[in-house]
Amino acid sequence: MKAEEQLPRNALGWIILAQFSLIVLHLERIPVWVVAVYLFAALWRFQVYAGRWSFPGRIVKALLIVTSFVGIFFSYGSLLGLEPTVALLLAAFALKFIELAKRKDAYVLLFLAYFVCVTEFLFSQDLLVVLYSLLNVILITTALVALHQPGQHRFKFGTIRLPVVMLAQSIPLMLVLFLLFPRIGPLWSVPLKSHTAKTGVSDFMRPGDISNLSQSSDVAFRVQFDGAIPDKADLYWRGLVFSTIDEGAWTSLRYYDVPTGERKQRVPKTNGASLSYKVIMEPTQQNWLYSLRYAVPGESKVSDSADYRLFSVVVLEGDYHYTVRSWPDAVLEPELSDWRRKIELVLPEDQNPLTRDFAIKLREQHETDRDFIDALLKKFNEEEYIYTLQPPILGQHAMDEFLFQTRRGFCEHYAYAFVVAMRAGGVPARVVAGYQGGEINPLNSTVIIHQFDAHAWAEIWLAGEGWVRVDPTAAVSPDRIEWGLERAMSVEGSFLSSSPLSPLRYRSIPWLNEIRLQYDALTWRWQSWVVGYDTAKQFEFLGSLMGEFNARKFALVLIGTWVLVLVPVGFSLLGRRKLHRRSQEDKYYLAFCAKLAKRGVVREPSETPATYAHRAAALAPSFASSIQQITTLYSDLVYSDKGLDMAAKKRILRELGRAVRAFRVNKELKQQI
Repeated sequence: MKAEEQLPRNALGWIILAQFSLIVLHLERIPVWVVAVYLFAALWRFQVYAGRWSFPGRIVKALLIVTSFVGIFFSYGSLLGLEPTVALLLAAFALKFIELAKRKDAYVLLFLAYFVCVTEFLFSQDLLVVLYSLLNVILITTALVALHQPGQHRFKFGTIRLPVVMLAQSIPLMLVLFLLFPRIGPLWSVPLKSHTAKTGVSDFMRPGDISNLSQSSDVAFRVQFDGAIPDKADLYWRGLVFSTIDEGAWTSLRYYDVPTGERKQRVPKTNGASLSYKVIMEPTQQNWLYSLRYAVPGESKVSDSADYRLFSVVVLEGDYHYTVRSWPDAVLEPELSDWRRKIELVLPEDQNPLTRDFAIKLREQHETDRDFIDALLKKFNEEEYIYTLQPPILGQHAMDEFLFQTRRGFCEHYAYAFVVAMRAGGVPARVVAGYQGGEINPLNSTVIIHQFDAHAWAEIWLAGEGWVRVDPTAAVSPDRIEWGLERAMSVEGSFLSSSPLSPLRYRSIPWLNEIRLQYDALTWRWQSWVVGYDTAKQFEFLGSLMGEFNARKFALVLIGTWVLVLVPVGFSLLGRRKLHRRSQEDKYYLAFCAKLAKRGVVREPSETPATYAHRAAALAPSFASSIQQITTLYSDLVYSDKGLDMAAKKRILRELGRAVRAFRVNKELKQQI
């Protein structure tokens, strides 16, 4: 292998470091065997480096490729979709490392590494992810720099200095492009793999679903109110409205399940003061959004439905920003249509017979719907019902078992049983799923809603009052509504029991909690100002700079800003160029050469001082001693390996200066030539 094709050992070390750094952010979504492939590839390449193994042959390469495809298919059930594609890319990235032998192989691997770094943003644009990705960019660039430093046979940490400087120099231009370059939407979309319930409330609800979700401390969304924040007990974030029940699961009405005349929302009279707020939702790969009671969206990208819930026209594959105005005291549907009444009273005939009989008898004992509701809430409050994150598994007649046997359940159990009893008693009712409460961050007055705030409650229709919220959980565990899940589960000790390292479990430690809140406030700013910097905000920003917006002004600002950024960077780079400064001995020798050149003895670029002196002495024998003296003194200063001390160097330099000044070039030299 030619020397210029060899891979420097320093570059190999940085490539290994970058390769393993890139896989860290993908660990939670790739199979364990992909990590094993990385370790296997590193081991094989080390054995090749040590001379024990050889590079894989074609048959081995083919087997590794086929095995990776088969592994991806069995791990994900498909080769299509974002997650299996990224996992396959990572496997190929690892296998390419095995055959890394020449510079051209390293170029392919490093350019692929930049692409792997970008794939993380398909899943998350969190601030920490961005900072870690910047580190990966530095590591990859360092490997690229090391690739152009032949002869580095040991790992050299100082190689990272140049990539860091390069990244710092690119920041001003990056800011200009971010602020001024047109915000162009994606030219294509990639289908995301469906996530588990950890991503948010699902579009159906069975007993135990929300209790499982409440084991997660992930953030569901954040809210910032324009004015004062309402009491925590009033923060009911409606997301899904479950009106139908089938095979023990509550589901929402699909668009085409609703008759044409019932699809349009009946706009209520807005009583009382309104609440204005901004919501930033985490990705859910779903369409539904969350808001307080009777919400009017502030953007066209948000729509509403006949049952007063909000949804997005696109799937939420990234942080989603929207503004809302709500009227919590609005009367929703004071008059109920026959179709809606029928839908909200339907119950399966073959399920929960004991609950149905109990509800019918209880309804007969009370004259009004309100008295019937209060009687059932009284049952939950006074009898021995337990609010728990660890409810038992229920069978076919789930509500019969819950109400009359286990008496242990989470919010969905109480909402489920309450709505079944209401419908059995002839009162239109439905289940609403969403979140309740939230944590207030005093640093920026935002409300942080976590996944463990997931909640389910009931909406009951009463004549003249419309849809009224009734939360049976409040009758069983008032602490859950007033103070949140952590206080409600303090006796049981099940709050985030499966997440021992979650910072939320250590809110009692002041300094740790302060760091967590500071970071969350920073995350809000990051999501609002950077991730949420869309076309509308860009036009708003440019309008504040230029007033009336037009193409000419935009072009002038863009070009002017680039000049302001690039010119200082250019001067900075040029100013750092180290010009070769001639030493004093070089100046003396060049003056000597110039004297000879005037008389026709010109030194060739390839000639050494000794060769030049020999040729000049042969052409002018009468000047041979002076030529040889000057050349010897210069060679002693520049090329001698005698280890001269400073005093000796100064003495020889003085002699060289006197000899050059004494050297007189006259016509005699030219005549001799």
